[in-house]
Amino acid sequence: MLREKYSQYSFILDRTARRVKQYAQNSFLQGAFDVTIDQWSILKILYEEDAMTQKEIAERSGKDQPTLTRIVDILIKKQLAQRVEHPEDRRCLHLKLTEVEELSPAVKSIRMKAWENLSEEDFESFTRILNTIYNNLNQQS
Repeated sequence: MLREKYSQYSFILDRTARRVKQYAQNSFLQGAFDVTIDQWSILKILYEEDAMTQKEIAERSGKDQPTLTRIVDILIKKQLAQRVEHPEDRRCLHLKLTEVEELSPAVKSIRMKAWENLSEEDFESFTRILNTIYNNLNQQS
């Protein structure tokens, strides 16, 4: 019985993550933002720390290199980012934001929808539990 209860967590986590992503993507479409959730996650990383290598972005975002390259190419095509020479290493390129409309307030309100009706205590428990699961699995590596 106990094992069955805990085996459901993967399904619940996956289902919830998909719903959050679907809700955010639909909100982006309704708000006429010309970016996907994956593109936004890369823009957000660059917004927090402009001018990073693709390797650094891949590490921060958890995306593999081929996926990140595809996203970066799209962001460049949309003129939301650009590749520039690394200041110390000409063999390396940095990715920088171009002039980007500030999407953060709109995205923040979209994200807050998921936390409606939850207390600070709920959030702290949720964060603690997810971090524990993550660390348990990280120790297996």
